[in-house]
Amino acid sequence: MPSKNRLLTTIAYQLDGQPTYALEGSIFIAGAVVQWLRDGLQIIRAASETQPLAEAADVAQGVVLVPAFTGLGAPYWRPDCRGAVYGLTRYSGPAELARAALESVGYQTRDLLEAMRADWGTAAQGVLRVDGGMTASDWAMQFLADILGAPVDRPKVTETTALGAAWLAGYRAGVCGGPDAFAKSWALERRFSPVMAEPERTARYGRWQRAVAATMSF
Repeated sequence: MPSKNRLLTTIAYQLDGQPTYALEGSIFIAGAVVQWLRDGLQIIRAASETQPLAEAADVAQGVVLVPAFTGLGAPYWRPDCRGAVYGLTRYSGPAELARAALESVGYQTRDLLEAMRADWGTAAQGVLRVDGGMTASDWAMQFLADILGAPVDRPKVTETTALGAAWLAGYRAGVCGGPDAFAKSWALERRFSPVMAEPERTARYGRWQRAVAATMSF
């Protein structure tokens, strides 16, 4: 069924002629925002430096970064938008920008989750499984769990795309087991459980929504 909330309907995979469909949310700038901190602003030399900076940031400043460097993806679909930073003071510095950059990934993920919940017609909670280079940041994963209000599971093997491609090749060649066997190979490295109070979660996400609205109206 096509999405009614501006998500993409896509084929997740097709095995033995049987397609499996999925809802997909496309974020234009997620982990690449850390590359911007490194290559654009040059306030870090390596992605690993973002965590201690985020931990040292002044939370009370409430700096919000909307990383619409190439526009906003789902569920907004505004390619004309450009990035913006809100809440800057004379005391804002690398730590506050690093924190806002990591938080922007969590906020955009919640945007997608809200759209998916609207399509599903339920507010049921679940567990989010993550992968990719950015998942190495414990701080970013904890914030993601906090802003979603749901557990976030990080696997032992974080390069899931490469692992899946290797399995598909092995499955077609007849040297790997079926989907059930592949699913059993998934192993949890760490679960991040939400600890943020609901009023704070609501307030923080509300600031993000106001920042996005201001960016789209600029």
